[in-house]
Amino acid sequence: MYGLAYTGLLKFIGAPKKYYNNISIMVRVDKEKKVHLESNNLNKLKDILFIASSITFNIAVSIIYIASKIDNQVLLRFSGIVVVSLFIPFTISLIGYIKDKAKKRIIISLIIILFYLFLEVLLDYILKIPFREILAIHVPYIIVFYAAAFSMIGVSRSISRKMGFIVLAMFFILLACLAYTFLG
Repeated sequence: MYGLAYTGLLKFIGAPKKYYNNISIMVRVDKEKKVHLESNNLNKLKDILFIASSITFNIAVSIIYIASKIDNQVLLRFSGIVVVSLFIPFTISLIGYIKDKAKKRIIISLIIILFYLFLEVLLDYILKIPFREILAIHVPYIIVFYAAAFSMIGVSRSISRKMGFIVLAMFFILLACLAYTFLG
């Protein structure tokens, strides 16, 4: 039963077929009669978590751009919280890739993404300074933002070519929303 639900979920989110062809989930009951689900597909789940987080990041930042343009503070705050909360799944992905001894390029990319999210929390939520108006702070922030965005694209592409293109398409939507903010 669990294997079918898991397969359906993976098909629903558009995961590549290689992630749900040979699913094996073992159900184990311990002495206290607690049920434990164990999967041999943890690597694939980690990849899906990373890709879903990357797509969510691009959508949330796109919404931030549009919300700031139309001056919707509720939507802006909600989207900002979504972006910052992505610190959790990206950290889980990093831990998983470190445990699996993934390529250094993937680990460094995740560190860049987490550094950007840390910088976002520090500048927007802790220090609460108008850093976007201070050129000496805003330019490095923009550089780190694009490094994180390109890291998401690169890692997604190394996981799956199709998913890499989807994350890239979402990034182009983000850029279109940014252009709308300044030009529209």
